Amino acid sequence: MGSASLRKAYFALAAVCFFWGTTYLGIRVALESFPPATLVAARFLLSGAILLSVAKLKRSPLPSGRALWLTSFYGFLTLGIGNSALTVAELWIPSGLAALFITTSPFWMVGIEAALPGGERLYWPTVLAMIAGLGGAALLVGPGVLNEGLGSRLLHGFLVLQIGCAGWSTGSLLQRRTKTPSHPFVTAAVQQLAAGLAFVPIAFVTPHEPVRWSWQGVFALLYLVTFGSIVGYTAFVYALEHLPVALVSIYTYINPVVAVILGWLFYREPFGSREGAAMVIIFISVAAVKWTAGTRRRA
Repeated sequence: MGSASLRKAYFALAAVCFFWGTTYLGIRVALESFPPATLVAARFLLSGAILLSVAKLKRSPLPSGRALWLTSFYGFLTLGIGNSALTVAELWIPSGLAALFITTSPFWMVGIEAALPGGERLYWPTVLAMIAGLGGAALLVGPGVLNEGLGSRLLHGFLVLQIGCAGWSTGSLLQRRTKTPSHPFVTAAVQQLAAGLAFVPIAFVTPHEPVRWSWQGVFALLYLVTFGSIVGYTAFVYALEHLPVALVSIYTYINPVVAVILGWLFYREPFGSREGAAMVIIFISVAAVKWTAGTRRRA
């Protein structure tokens, strides 16, 4: 690969690390105007339609038949379940903490992979690393549960985000096992449009407050569509095609840091020594899970 392409790949990775980290704040701002289901439907309808239009202009082949239905279903799992869980959770917890909780998604990835037929088995080093990571999450959630009981907003946000992580991981793993002639860009477009369409009826039947139109909320929605869904995902696909997967995966560590900084700057979201210690524990545990799983795979 030439130096120009390599520079573009690193630039794309930097864009993923930054822009996906800003989406947590973008969701919090957008929620001041849009109910969660409405926000998810509008975001992915717009981004999916735009990406599909680009794919049609480039005459990229679209999935059809069974592949189309499966791709759409996996989009509902990854983006619909995953992103809607994050959107709902941010009604209860700070955006920075939401980003930190989502960092534990590799635990779900290796666990679900082990449960699928023919998947890689779990070994004790990986399990111990996952337990340590959950200990870091407990350090964040525990004080709220002790003070508020099972009605703790932190606990509710954490549990909802785990549902989202499970949906994201399941959809991603199943999509990886499904052979399709479509380019990953086209697959992303189909999945985003499918997630948006799936949440249109949910937005109508879910009891919620009416949309409170504001320039701030509309700008946040357009920001999520442009930089979260279109630019962010396109950059992710490009980086994944030109850089090692292990290098691209650093975005999972940088995104929460960006989200925490922005949450503190714009909303003064609390982040003290306890949160910092939990972040370090979770990051080390996630790295250990990836390393142990990778070592077993190479062996």
